[in-house]
Amino acid sequence: MTDGDGWTTCTLGHQHWGRFGAAGLLAVAPGGVVLLQHRAPWSHGGDTWGVPGGARSAAETALQAACRETVEETGLDLSELAVVGEHLADHGTWTYTTFVASVPSRLPVVLERESIDLRWVADTDVDAMPLHPAFAAAWPELRRLLP
Repeated sequence: MTDGDGWTTCTLGHQHWGRFGAAGLLAVAPGGVVLLQHRAPWSHGGDTWGVPGGARSAAETALQAACRETVEETGLDLSELAVVGEHLADHGTWTYTTFVASVPSRLPVVLERESIDLRWVADTDVDAMPLHPAFAAAWPELRRLLP
């Protein structure tokens, strides 16, 4: 638990998880294969697919939060991570930053309580999945950022 855990309302009137914003990581392996998380039913936007991520703490950058949350939720080895782009969903007083980062291969992942499944998915198959609404809205731009 971090000091950023908690609900907030942005200037657009939407409720968001993350008092200081939130961030996630779209890991991309060679061949355009991306790591997606099937979110647990009890989580915000549960039973949908998206990227690992979560609330920022007050002392974290968006990238630090995205990496911390990714490791917590997937066990992914980020030692050879190379950030290649980012997408910012700006709601005035609240933001969600998705970092696109290449990894050297389809690295192993570890399922934990916030996930029903973790899966490496071809970028061409992502649109057919039941996506978290915010990820679905960002996906066209994120896809253009894939290495």
